[in-house]
Amino acid sequence: MALAGLTLGALGVVYGDIGTSPLYALKEVFHGGHVATTPDNILGVLSLLFWTLTIVVSVKYVLLILRADNNGEGGLIAMLALAANAVNGRPRLRRGLMMVGLFGTAIFFGDAVITPAMTVLSAIEGIEVYAPDYHDAVLPVSLLVLAGLFSVQRFGTGGIGKAFGPVMLVWFLSLAALGLPHVFDNPRVLAAVNPLYALRFCLEYRWVAFVALGAIVLVVTGGEALYADLGHFGKKPIRIAWYGVVMPALVINYFGQGAMLLDNPEGVKNPFFLLAPAWAEIPLFLLATAAAVVASQALITAAFSVTKQAIQLGILPRLRILHTSVRDTGQIYVPFVNWGLFALVVVAVVFFGSSSKLAGAYGVAVTIDMTITTVMTFFVVRFGWRYPLLLCLAATGLFFVIDVTFLASNLLKLLHGGWFPLLIGIAMFTLMLTWKQGRKQLSDKLREDAIELGAFLEAVFINPPLRVAGTAVFLSAEKGSTPNALLHNLKHNKVLHEQNIFVTVKHHEVPWIDLEQRCEAEALGHSCWQVALHFGFKDEPDVPEALALLKKQGVLLDDMETSYFLSRDIVIPTIGSGMALWREKLFASMHRNAAAAADFLHLPTNRIVELGSKVEI
Repeated sequence: MALAGLTLGALGVVYGDIGTSPLYALKEVFHGGHVATTPDNILGVLSLLFWTLTIVVSVKYVLLILRADNNGEGGLIAMLALAANAVNGRPRLRRGLMMVGLFGTAIFFGDAVITPAMTVLSAIEGIEVYAPDYHDAVLPVSLLVLAGLFSVQRFGTGGIGKAFGPVMLVWFLSLAALGLPHVFDNPRVLAAVNPLYALRFCLEYRWVAFVALGAIVLVVTGGEALYADLGHFGKKPIRIAWYGVVMPALVINYFGQGAMLLDNPEGVKNPFFLLAPAWAEIPLFLLATAAAVVASQALITAAFSVTKQAIQLGILPRLRILHTSVRDTGQIYVPFVNWGLFALVVVAVVFFGSSSKLAGAYGVAVTIDMTITTVMTFFVVRFGWRYPLLLCLAATGLFFVIDVTFLASNLLKLLHGGWFPLLIGIAMFTLMLTWKQGRKQLSDKLREDAIELGAFLEAVFINPPLRVAGTAVFLSAEKGSTPNALLHNLKHNKVLHEQNIFVTVKHHEVPWIDLEQRCEAEALGHSCWQVALHFGFKDEPDVPEALALLKKQGVLLDDMETSYFLSRDIVIPTIGSGMALWREKLFASMHRNAAAAADFLHLPTNRIVELGSKVEI
């Protein structure tokens, strides 16, 4: 029963994006008239679609990349951590991989904008097929659906999430039911399983076939989700769902669309919706809209998760993160990301206006991430698993060639919309790189001016100040250095608490840290403790909960008598410190506007004392 439940859940979360590709993929291949709807071309395109699904998803992702789990977790950030750790002894290579992985993470946000816009528009465009007079309603209805979707995020996805699996199961069964009658009517279409049709199409048309690859890759958009959601469902449910339900349904539907086009080439204007008999038009339109919402929801939820992981890895500033469930810590809501995505999705829908124009933008972000994942996989297999070089090249070389070919084809669409997700990705990459480098510069500057904690406490206790009741927790970025907050407290208040804990929070490039390794404490004397708290990028960084582990070492914390002292450093950019001045100003602005640590570290806001200082970088 547990396996069945996980498999059903995987249908709703993992396969929402790739499951809605029949709405637009085949249509876009023939859109524009570059590929004529002749029988040979239809069979050639179907053969390309079938073998793209087979090689890229069934073999690359399901068989190979799902094996590259990071302690059971998947996704580009997990792969980045895995690859970076695999080449730990090669600092230059590690830095290069970090930059590539950073760009892949950044470009994901471009995909998170395009996917909701594309899927919802494609579904609502069913209005044009069934009621052409209502063509002008497509944009307003699409925006209304999207506005409703983003508005409900603050309530959490627990309730809606339970419906994802059943909705997508009905969707995949409907895909097969729509395609089968047309395949039975024209079984000639099954010949497209033969790869010679794909090869003949590519050799005969060459340049046109190369351009068409930019639309054919739309059949695998969402393939990254198989790996990204590995930690939620595990390998077995994801594989069962793919081979048992998703791939058969997709193939039958694509072949059904092809069979219909063999009989009626005019149906190329929207072959998916034209598959349905007249009585099923309205139910199909409603089901397609529901499936599009599920696909969009999966990307929005993933954006929240990736943002949280990026914050914990130190490549994004802290943002306000709200937990929408008391039982599931994975259910989060990030207001800034939610409304930022919504604004960009609205821009995409209004600016492009149709799914066909958006198709030019769709694919660039996906193929970049696919290529980066393949590159990362090579380094994991070669340096992490220590397989022979020739075997590693054989395992990833074919996929790399395919990914680069799809990427090159999509880059032809750069001036026709491909620039949009790329622009979002470059902007996010600039923010991430600026934050990462700025934090390093700030840390280096603070380290230069820091006073060694042990020596400072020895000097303080030669002539100790007044001790007051309670516990003071001082957060410090560097273990062993004296927090600025402690210096300010002694300077202005001239008191020291009876118990003092100096805490450094460390985030590691692994998804989980065991509770036994969570808290590392060292007694400094005079009821003072140096504590290091360790979290993985999937752990919940709950500082009060982690400090409760000190009870085993005789350190008791009373929530009502514990105060948290934070140093709010005001960053002043200076010329000649390593980054362009405009990037230093950007970092200073990001640092100033970052949400208080209380939101991120679960500190009780009523027990926080903030003390500020100015730091030039």
